[in-house]
Amino acid sequence: MLMRRGPSVSPHPVVFLVLITPFGVMSGYLTVALAYLLAKQGLSVEDIASLIFVGLVPQTWKFIWAPIADTTLTRKTWYLISTLTSSLGLWAMGAVAAAPGSLTLLYIVVFVGSFASTFLGMTVESLLVYSTPPERHGRAGGWYQAGNLGGGGIGGGIGLWLGQNLPDPAEAGAVLGVICLLCAAGLLFVAEPPKLDRLERYTARITRVVRDLWLLVRSRVGVLAGLICLLPIGSGAASGLWSALAGDWHATADTVALVNGLLGGLASALGCLVGGWGSDRIDRKTSYVIYGLLQAACAVAMALAPRTESMFILFTLAYAFISGLTYAAFSALVLEAIGLGAAATKYNVMASLANTPIALMTLVDGRAQTEFGTSGMLHVEALCGVAGVIVFMLIAAIRMPRVAQPT
Repeated sequence: MLMRRGPSVSPHPVVFLVLITPFGVMSGYLTVALAYLLAKQGLSVEDIASLIFVGLVPQTWKFIWAPIADTTLTRKTWYLISTLTSSLGLWAMGAVAAAPGSLTLLYIVVFVGSFASTFLGMTVESLLVYSTPPERHGRAGGWYQAGNLGGGGIGGGIGLWLGQNLPDPAEAGAVLGVICLLCAAGLLFVAEPPKLDRLERYTARITRVVRDLWLLVRSRVGVLAGLICLLPIGSGAASGLWSALAGDWHATADTVALVNGLLGGLASALGCLVGGWGSDRIDRKTSYVIYGLLQAACAVAMALAPRTESMFILFTLAYAFISGLTYAAFSALVLEAIGLGAAATKYNVMASLANTPIALMTLVDGRAQTEFGTSGMLHVEALCGVAGVIVFMLIAAIRMPRVAQPT
């Protein structure tokens, strides 16, 4: 059965900014608010990096259960279920983090909350693919990632401020959960993608998903897109550790909440919009590489700069802006590669590949900080990013079709 794109009039991409915001809130609350509060409680940077890694694990394997979102219920129903579950997860993270000696339980809560958020991301990605024409993928991807990273600013900045000022840390997670639930109003402005025949057997639906996925991995654009996602190019992993490292720059809690929260979210969102605009005007794989090199350069510059609060503000905001560029380029690249069909599954195969180096680089950064200090950590991240670019360029050159020479 032929799958149609959906409504002839596409919604404004700001809708996808709203819908994906809860996904970013979950990540921001963990990497900024909880990371800072746990560091103040005496948890080491390496332990905090391990906790963030646990939160990233479901994001690296979500392609396994992505067919569920493509073949059961409706996308909007899955969105409501996952948003409600993620909101409860935010409350639980705040409550458990406040209890002494509860690190193991916190690992479990973070994992479950992150798992629930994967379905939220899948549904928004599917809605975006079916609602946006190909020539606007860069712009739509930019708005989508602006909501993702901007949501991180809300979860991190507002979450940290609430955690510092409310009597019960669990209340901060509860307030963020309510904000996430309100984002579901965006569903009113986007159409439900077409479903497969309801009488079609479930096995036939899975077969259709597998076939779509096979066509993707066989294509040259799919192979190169997967490769560039798997390499540690523009991972932005260090951003998850800024809160734990803020003391090295003598940054206060209010500064962390501002630059890693609200201002960082705005800088990332602006980077997403600029990156999406640029990705519609140059080759999307090239833009991803360029933005990755910019991020490596930013890490090196931050390592060499003086350790003052003003430098912390400057470089974390620059890093956030460049992360926005790379995230937008990633979305544009993936939307270009996957086409229609089993959109949630195919997008999340690519997203899982991209989240793998983020998760691994978080562990690498945590270990490098323990072994070599903060400057050494930043240099290690930059070296890994540059090495990823070199590997990609070599493989891409090998796979380039031969051009016939004139006779």
